[in-house]
Amino acid sequence: MNVYAFVILGTLVAGFLLDVIADYLNIKNLKPDLPEEFIGVYDKDTYKKSQKYLRTQTKFGYITSAYGIAVLLLFWFLGGFSRLNNLVVGWFSDDIIRGIFYIGILIAANSILSLPFSIYSTFVIEEKYGFNKTTPKTFILDILKSVALGIVIGAPVLAGVIYILDNAGAYAWLYGWLGVSVIGLIIQFVAPRWLMPLFNKFTPLGEGELKTAILDYAGSVKFRVKNIFIMDGSKRSLKSNAFFTGFGKNKRIALFDTLINNHTIGELVAVLAHEIGHYKKKHILQGMLLGFIHTGFLFFLLSVFISHKGLFQAFYFTDMPVYAGLIFFGMLYSPIELILSVFMNIFSRKNEYEADKFSAVTTGKPVFLIDALKKLSKDNLSNLTPHPFYVFLNFSHPPVLERINALKKLE
Repeated sequence: MNVYAFVILGTLVAGFLLDVIADYLNIKNLKPDLPEEFIGVYDKDTYKKSQKYLRTQTKFGYITSAYGIAVLLLFWFLGGFSRLNNLVVGWFSDDIIRGIFYIGILIAANSILSLPFSIYSTFVIEEKYGFNKTTPKTFILDILKSVALGIVIGAPVLAGVIYILDNAGAYAWLYGWLGVSVIGLIIQFVAPRWLMPLFNKFTPLGEGELKTAILDYAGSVKFRVKNIFIMDGSKRSLKSNAFFTGFGKNKRIALFDTLINNHTIGELVAVLAHEIGHYKKKHILQGMLLGFIHTGFLFFLLSVFISHKGLFQAFYFTDMPVYAGLIFFGMLYSPIELILSVFMNIFSRKNEYEADKFSAVTTGKPVFLIDALKKLSKDNLSNLTPHPFYVFLNFSHPPVLERINALKKLE
């Protein structure tokens, strides 16, 4: 084992242990008594159910993570990466075709090996706690559609990246960065209209009291609202949510049908105001800019390490195919990604507070968003008392009690 192997192995083990510690602290932080703020929203049975749900998910997470690392290490140290490369080299003479098949086979193998866990999570755990509405047909169709999109979109992008890294010389990272970023922008533009409807049905919000209330609010904050849709989230789960996606003429706000069914008009307008707040506060543009910078940083580091023979030798390679380097660099990059994700989560939590404040101030009724957050927590069996370390590592949104306390200061 060389230094690259030690770094990657150490990162894998350290990351797993870090997650285990965070999960352990999160479970230990569960409180037997319902927080006073949620009295009248949760009953005792629902509160106990939410804690049992967290414990079940955490234990299942331990198993899936340990299994994933064990499979990866076995494949690695039995020479699986190099053996697979020998196969695709024998099948094809073109490096780009080799790369597509090499990475495609690894992705397919990983998906197949993780499929039983996905099935168990969906049809056993989520079913047990009353969330699952996914039918076997929908489950299978989702997989087939994802595979099709991977072939139609992912394969050409991968081919372009391999070609650029193989042929563009010292500025390959710059061309790769710009190319991938442009494709990402195109996908964000077309996804709301062409890609997302492949998985869910988006129905324009019909005339009525809710639409009138939304239009009145949108007019009060000078937000041109055109695309408000009801998404059939109940097709897969009874969990509720809302989100903002796309930009330009294709931007849209989607409300899960489960959200509409469980909330008052005032609460729905407050949730919608939160999503509009992200747009008004430029959070979406900020996220796109940070993603653009992150992609450039990623490609620059990739261009540095992909020419290091030691990285390939760590996986028992004697040659240095670019397509294999993409996989190996991804594993080497994981500790940097972990650090960046922590800072991105801090940034995201700040934005969530700002969007909450925007909703509270512009609607003039913080209580509506407070009530909506309480109901969402109950309906999704959220953990009301997450450990701060777990929040620091994993939460893109502030804990619900902290959001409620911040909103109460605005009343």
